Amino acid sequence: MSAQQISRWSRFWHMASGWGSVGVVYTLSGWLQGPGTVLPETALDRLISFNPDGIWLYLSFFVIIPVAYFTTDVPRMRWLMRSMQVCAVLCGLVFMLWPTTLVYPEVSGDGISVWVFRLLLAGDSSQNCLPSLHAALTLLSVWALLDRRRPWRSLLAVGCGICICFSIIQLRRHVSIDLAAGLLVGWCSGWLCLQRRPASHENRAVTS
Repeated sequence: MSAQQISRWSRFWHMASGWGSVGVVYTLSGWLQGPGTVLPETALDRLISFNPDGIWLYLSFFVIIPVAYFTTDVPRMRWLMRSMQVCAVLCGLVFMLWPTTLVYPEVSGDGISVWVFRLLLAGDSSQNCLPSLHAALTLLSVWALLDRRRPWRSLLAVGCGICICFSIIQLRRHVSIDLAAGLLVGWCSGWLCLQRRPASHENRAVTS
C-alpha cells in the first residue's frame, strides 16, 4: 500500500471517528429523549420564506465535511475530528436534557426539489433542533478549510458555509435561535480543542 493510500485511509478513519460520533449521538438521543418543546419563529425567520429549493444548498453540507477532512492539513484534520467529537457530546447533553422541536410547514407541490426534500424528511428527526448540529459542523468544516496560503479556497468555504446556514432556515429544519446556538457550540468545541496540550504546533497550524 502506497503512502498516499495510507494517507487517504487515515483521513477516512478520522472522518468516520469525528463525523460518525455525531451520527451516533444524534440517533441515540432521538430514541431516548422525551417530547420536545416547540420553539417559536422569530421575526428574522419570517424574513426568509420557506422554499424546498433550498434543499440543494442544505445538502452541500454533506460535501463540505468530506472536503474538509480530505483536503486540509493533517493537524487541522485531527483538530476537526476532536472538535466534532466534543460537539457531539455537548449537543447530545442538550438534546437529552431539553429536547426541542418546531411547527414544521406543510410540504406541497411537485418537482425534484420537493421529492428530495421529502426523502430527507423521511430519515430526519423532528426533534434535536437546538442547537443545530448542521450549523455547528458547517462552522467547524469552514474553520478547518481557512488558510492564508489558500485565499480563494478560504473565500469559497466561507461562502458555502453562509449558504448552508441560510438554507437551514429556508427549509425550516431549524429557526434562527437553533442556528445561533449551533454556531456557538461549534465555536466553543473548536476553541476547546485548540487549547489541548501538548499539541501546541497543531494549534498554530489550525489558527494560521
